[in-house]
Amino acid sequence: MSADERTAATEKTGTFLVTAADEESAVLKDVTSGQVHTLSSNPGVEADEAVEGTVEPEPPLNVSWRLAEIERQWRLSVETSSESPTTLARDIAADQSVGDLTRRERAGTGELHVITVPEDETEQAVDDVLADREGALSRAARLGVARVEIRSEPGVVVVRYMP
Repeated sequence: MSADERTAATEKTGTFLVTAADEESAVLKDVTSGQVHTLSSNPGVEADEAVEGTVEPEPPLNVSWRLAEIERQWRLSVETSSESPTTLARDIAADQSVGDLTRRERAGTGELHVITVPEDETEQAVDDVLADREGALSRAARLGVARVEIRSEPGVVVVRYMP
């Protein structure tokens, strides 16, 4: 196998979540496969950013990676909202059983995740979504959006993935 074939076989193009970053290095997680890539240097990325690009092994040992190409880079956020779930979300929840989750594309870009929970466990369900920050950010990056917004009312939690 030639050097070009080895490089082509080991480089990876995709969407990555920056899970950690400092001045000297960064850690990227492939949002599709979950594979983690530790960068040998930081090309200007920050934690909680998404990057569409290509990583390749850093010679000579190929134990760390470098971000060879950045096609797109954007900031991600997770927040709770004081707004109530939309009428659409409440209608979806009304047709579900407790514990059900419905995913629906948003008009435009993104997704809605409507979760029906016991009314007295709504706050805990919101806390659980917030506790899985990396999971929420990974889904946002995979969807190509920048914001994760959590809305709730007793018995309903809505996670909105938005531009």
